[in-house]
Amino acid sequence: MSSSALTVLAIPGSLRRGSFNAMLLRAADARSPEHVAFEHYEGLGDLPHFSEDLEGALTPASVLELRDRLRAADAVLISTPEYNGAMPGSLKNALDWASRPPGESVFKEKPSAAIGASPGRYGAQRSQEAVRRVLGAMGAEILDEELPVPRVHEKFDTEGVLVDEDVAAQLDGLVSSLAELTGIPAPPLPSSAEYSLECQRMLA
Repeated sequence: MSSSALTVLAIPGSLRRGSFNAMLLRAADARSPEHVAFEHYEGLGDLPHFSEDLEGALTPASVLELRDRLRAADAVLISTPEYNGAMPGSLKNALDWASRPPGESVFKEKPSAAIGASPGRYGAQRSQEAVRRVLGAMGAEILDEELPVPRVHEKFDTEGVLVDEDVAAQLDGLVSSLAELTGIPAPPLPSSAEYSLECQRMLA
């Protein structure tokens, strides 16, 4: 874990290589305040289908890792595509695993937010609503903000860099709101005297 003031576990809902939702999370990471450290979860495809037969002593290592990383994070940011009007099954599967055992959901009171992107005109809006509904059922503290990104293929350049200023500004605001939801204060800004001294050191 980073020594920064707070950590955000970023979970893309797509398994696709070159996922736009993964790109959106990386953009959030690149633009985040200095006191916010992102960790990127890439194990969605390693999780078995949820089954109560695999609980207890038989819980797979990939599931234990997911729960540990969720438990250790100060906040969670999920970016989901939309498949047939809903979140992908692989993402729902991960959330189901995270909700178990009964009464021990690692999302309980966890500051969480859902954003999403799609090539269509709705920006995975219904999928985001579904994610928030599931998070609420698991007891998460949900950020009451959304960020649908329609026509997402037009928002990034060929290098995967976010170039849409409006989306970037909304993303900045949402990450800041999620950080505030944790209740962990940002480190104080340096005083003018400290800033002047640091500038002198840099010029020396």
